[in-house]
Amino acid sequence: MTAVLDSARQATRIHEIGGRYDPWLLGSVLTLACLGVVMIGSAAIAGGGQGAAPWHFLSRHAFYLGGGLVLASATMRIELKSIEKYGQWLLLACFVVLAMVWLPFLGKSVNGARRWINLGPASFQAVEMVKVFFIIWLASYLKRFNEDVAETAYAMFKPVGVALLLVGLLLLQPDFGSSVLLLGITTSMLVLGGASIKKLIVPVLVMVPFLIALVVLEPYRLRRVTSFMDPWQDQLGAGYQLSNALMAIGRGEWFGVGLGASVQKLSYLPEAHTDFIFSVLAEELGLVGVCVVVGLYVLLAGRAFWLGLKCVEMKRHFSGYLAFGIALWMTLQSFVSIGVNLGILPTKGLTLPLVSYGGSSVLMTCVALGLLLRVSWEYERAVRQVALRRAVGHAPAQGSAPQPLAPADSPVRNSARGRPRIEPVLARAPVESAALSALRRAR
Repeated sequence: MTAVLDSARQATRIHEIGGRYDPWLLGSVLTLACLGVVMIGSAAIAGGGQGAAPWHFLSRHAFYLGGGLVLASATMRIELKSIEKYGQWLLLACFVVLAMVWLPFLGKSVNGARRWINLGPASFQAVEMVKVFFIIWLASYLKRFNEDVAETAYAMFKPVGVALLLVGLLLLQPDFGSSVLLLGITTSMLVLGGASIKKLIVPVLVMVPFLIALVVLEPYRLRRVTSFMDPWQDQLGAGYQLSNALMAIGRGEWFGVGLGASVQKLSYLPEAHTDFIFSVLAEELGLVGVCVVVGLYVLLAGRAFWLGLKCVEMKRHFSGYLAFGIALWMTLQSFVSIGVNLGILPTKGLTLPLVSYGGSSVLMTCVALGLLLRVSWEYERAVRQVALRRAVGHAPAQGSAPQPLAPADSPVRNSARGRPRIEPVLARAPVESAALSALRRAR
């Protein structure tokens, strides 16, 4: 009876163990969020080139960031297994949300692109929600068909087909940048999920000419590519944005001109508070500030990849693939945004996560990072629970004599990691007992 009560108490202790949010992840996220508030306050001081009040965009960004922190806090308290079971419904929601932009009185067109859902006083960009929902579905898919993805072509190409359907809806808006980002996340997650790189080469080679055709056949995309290659040929035309961005970066030199002292943001650099906020940051904070910002993104992404790897090693596949997907999203989007500002990539219209202005981007980025912090919390909880179970399993019961060590050739010998291999003993115990009984009867 005492042993039963002790076991119940030990089980209760293990169940009550909590986790801990990764301090490196949390620190990098909060630092980038605070940096974004400061830079938007500085970059949008001229009204963002739209004649708005000096603090208009800063106040709106602070409001969206506050809402994002509320959503992130709520997400950080939800068990991941509860989110995982809705993966199929979230995939369906991706198609519904992308189709909603075409509904009358609901969809909204800005600068010739129909990407927004009209919510009255504000608008919501549908693709930002799709990024989060699609990554959750793909993580659940890779968990359910992990072995099939590594062995069969059908299981590997199914997520690619789903991604291509979503890309087709995005290209109708049109949104070429998000389409490339979604395809990059899909293929990278499949590789991390065990898919053969050799098998993935074929669809990638098929998609490359198709993407090139989309650029060549669309005049505005072709102008972006040609102006990116040499923005100084048409400095006042197609190369206006990039040439002013490069001038801003060049003025920053080593330590910048000082916070708030940027000249290019004063109606010279279009979209200074959104797509080209990195150029303003480079002008005001210099190379040192640029290195700090890039280091923060490297820390965020590196810690997320490390966390995903640890979860997969612990057989927590959904958590691991979810961390991989969010890390890829943050990595690819920040790389594209910074590359556009530096002139090494054509203009794509992707925001710099947590730093650029944009209500939809800020809200859904906070949700994604809340999920990532939840992954770190549940991983830490699992580590602590395993440690307690091992401690309880190795501790002798009260009043019992110490057990002798097993010989080197015993099936209960320690494994390479120092854990006792108990399962083979439990599995063979009934067989050995039956053999001994038969031997006694024969004698």
